[in-house]
Amino acid sequence: MSTATKPNHIGRKISRIRELRGMKQEALAMELGISQQSVSLIEQSETIEDEKLEQVAKVLGVTSEAIKNFSEESVLNIMSNTFHDNSVLNGVLYNPTFNPIDKIMELVDENKKLYQELLKAEKDKISYLEKLLNKK
Repeated sequence: MSTATKPNHIGRKISRIRELRGMKQEALAMELGISQQSVSLIEQSETIEDEKLEQVAKVLGVTSEAIKNFSEESVLNIMSNTFHDNSVLNGVLYNPTFNPIDKIMELVDENKKLYQELLKAEKDKISYLEKLLNKK
């Protein structure tokens, strides 16, 4: 039997932090200026160059040390704590910085505005076509 410890798989840690941040591979790729496939390869890698790790950490809003020291146990500890201030634990900001409902309402308002603009454009088009028909 082997008593070898589980390897410190940086790629899996990056993947988990990205997921906890609610970020898709495509979004991380876009921020890093690389392809989604490259992000997938990073997340499959046991190790990553320090320079690339720094870039990934910056986009994820954590430190490279936070990625290296990340564990599911620390996330569970954060979630079970009852802190109500904007504290940072293990380099990860765990209080949301926005209200998701506010974001949804912003999108609803934006959709209404776009719908009104589209409706106006259609009415203008109909009016223009009616003028053309009346001239004939």
